[in-house]
Amino acid sequence: MKSIFLCGFMGCGKTTVGKLLAKRLGREFIDMDKYIEEKENMTVSEIFEKSGEEYFREIEHQVCIELSQKEDLIVATGGGALTYKRNAEQVKKNASVLFISVPVSIISKRLENDTTRPLLQREDKEQAIRELYNKRLPLYTAAATVIVDGSQNPNSVVNLIVSSIGLKSQKND
Repeated sequence: MKSIFLCGFMGCGKTTVGKLLAKRLGREFIDMDKYIEEKENMTVSEIFEKSGEEYFREIEHQVCIELSQKEDLIVATGGGALTYKRNAEQVKKNASVLFISVPVSIISKRLENDTTRPLLQREDKEQAIRELYNKRLPLYTAAATVIVDGSQNPNSVVNLIVSSIGLKSQKND
């Protein structure tokens, strides 16, 4: 079966929902940022700091190619991965792309105390979130084959995904 790639802004729940969805469907879950960290043997923040965003985005592109060629995966993409046209096109060739849509007000609350995201390490964090969110929103929409409301609790989001793409659960919770 086709793999499912989850996209959306930082803090929308890609990893949390992805793990639950993988369990429900009996599939392997991969968090793309963690996958990159293991390949590079350093955190995303360290990659940004030591080698820059351009280097990180190239690795991310190679990982999009690699993972999109596999089947039966649930992949939580990094927040920026599918905002790049070449990544979105590559993934859409072989996989379904689900955009977990969450209003910026909820995102801001969820990321309030987060210190792990390199693009938000600024004094004006809330403004940075709003600007980046507004820039990325049309790109997520363009990349997606399905859009789901991610403002609910994670189990409800999983139920929405399963029903919206017509998949049968492998495991009941």
